[in-house]
Amino acid sequence: MKKHWWKILSVILLLYTIIAGFYIQIPSIGTNGQTSRNLVFHVPMWIAMYTLFTISVVNSIRYLASNNLKMDILASSAGSVGVLFGVMGFLTGSLWATYTWGGTLTDDPKQVSTFIALLIYLAYLVLRMSFTDLDKRAKVSAIYNIFAFALLIPLTYIIPRMQESLHPGSASTPGFKSSDTAHTLQMVFYPAFTGWTLLSVWIYTLRVRYKKLALKNILHG
Repeated sequence: MKKHWWKILSVILLLYTIIAGFYIQIPSIGTNGQTSRNLVFHVPMWIAMYTLFTISVVNSIRYLASNNLKMDILASSAGSVGVLFGVMGFLTGSLWATYTWGGTLTDDPKQVSTFIALLIYLAYLVLRMSFTDLDKRAKVSAIYNIFAFALLIPLTYIIPRMQESLHPGSASTPGFKSSDTAHTLQMVFYPAFTGWTLLSVWIYTLRVRYKKLALKNILHG
């Protein structure tokens, strides 16, 4: 029980996030209105994505330094779960845009650049499936993973903040500040941040266990 405390914490925090996220009273922020509640779902999913992609690229570097296939398993598992949360972040953002920007898919710089970043990581998963040789797959995908991560921050954070955009936090649009939210959204946002990240790591550990068993069967089967 003690070693699973963080999983229990994840469940508790996410239950709180879902219940409070829908029922807590929040102020109307600009044109967002009550859609601001999506902040506790959309943004934490991106944070979970960043966390998993960071774990992925670190283990890709570790693989290149050691040629240990277990590092490749850690990298690929984190990459696939990171893509999952990235897609959920994109979908929740697109749903938000439907009600505040008047369109689900727009030419907003933030939406376009994050879509490109996700395509790059989806290509990473496709690339891995194109190899049958384990060592070659691990090496090529590790190099590609480093390239993908090098583009991730510029595409999803730096470039969009330099452009005119409807997205909060861009060059011309203010972000969500404590003075705007009256601390009500923050009461849910930070637990949501922790809960979604813990959930992503939980799924990641399950993925790692599965892939280690698969590798063991290949090597010893």
